[in-house]
Amino acid sequence: MRLDSSAPTRVDLAGGTFDIWPLYLFHDRAQTINAALTLRASCTLTSRRDHRVTLASDDTGESIEAADPQSLPVDRLPLPVRLARHFGARGVDIRTRSDSPVGAGIAGSSAMNVALIGALAAWTGRTMRDEEILTLAMNVEAQVIHVPTGLQDYRPALHGGLSAIEMGVTGVRRVRLAADPLELERRLVLAYTGAPRQSGINNWDVMTRRINGHAEVAAAFDGIRDAALALRQALEADDWTAAAAAVHAEWTHRKRLGLGVTTPRIDALLDQARAAGALAGKVCGAGGGGCLFCLAPPERRTAVGDALAEAGATVLDAGIDTRGLEVTRA
Repeated sequence: MRLDSSAPTRVDLAGGTFDIWPLYLFHDRAQTINAALTLRASCTLTSRRDHRVTLASDDTGESIEAADPQSLPVDRLPLPVRLARHFGARGVDIRTRSDSPVGAGIAGSSAMNVALIGALAAWTGRTMRDEEILTLAMNVEAQVIHVPTGLQDYRPALHGGLSAIEMGVTGVRRVRLAADPLELERRLVLAYTGAPRQSGINNWDVMTRRINGHAEVAAAFDGIRDAALALRQALEADDWTAAAAAVHAEWTHRKRLGLGVTTPRIDALLDQARAAGALAGKVCGAGGGGCLFCLAPPERRTAVGDALAEAGATVLDAGIDTRGLEVTRA
């Protein structure tokens, strides 16, 4: 038997970092705005003739094998190992691959997490509700990266589309935005800066400073909150001038969160993009490296991509994914 599973990565358009508990409780009406990308994380499960389990990553070239899932070492390929242990997967070869560069800031590990959970649940005959998938993904990833994880990344991987993730005292709610994903796709330029980033480190520093009452960080989060609301309203009104202004405001406030959010390399790339016609841009994820995205008029999108490529970035061929998690049996 063979089973294939995949889930999309995402671009966080505004409001990122709020999705780490308890940060969103400190700012009323906190939300993140994100869009699923056609860059997907995938896995293939193939049955074996014995009861052993093997894991292999096409991206890193690493592979491990054990007589049973509990014998798999958690210090190698820790995410698939922990999930294989959780589901008690036996007699199976598990192979993973991702369209996302390593450390890109577009939630590649979260997408892989959801893809693996979907695959292993189907393999072991389990039926899981959406909230069960989201909770398991969040908790296992925290075990892997050893810091608190965010809430937003698993939802675009599971559902796809263009969404607002609303967070408050009653919990977390995903709202599909009344906006045309193709209109965003026509304006979106996504590029890998060439430098990976470590989101756990950046987010942990920001989180502790906010919890400790750092006034500058608290004010920056207020600005990020307001920019996310403005972007949501602009997207639903099909107002791309206002959308670009909201992304620019979000990035301006985000850079106030602390050193390391931006770098001279990121600043130079964004300057190049603006000179080529981009209306706004910001780094993806926690910053410091990984990917950045720009909003550009459709007629300037190619020119912006060319300018980023000439400056040494890798422009990624990414559209907006509306499918979410997909699991198929071959």
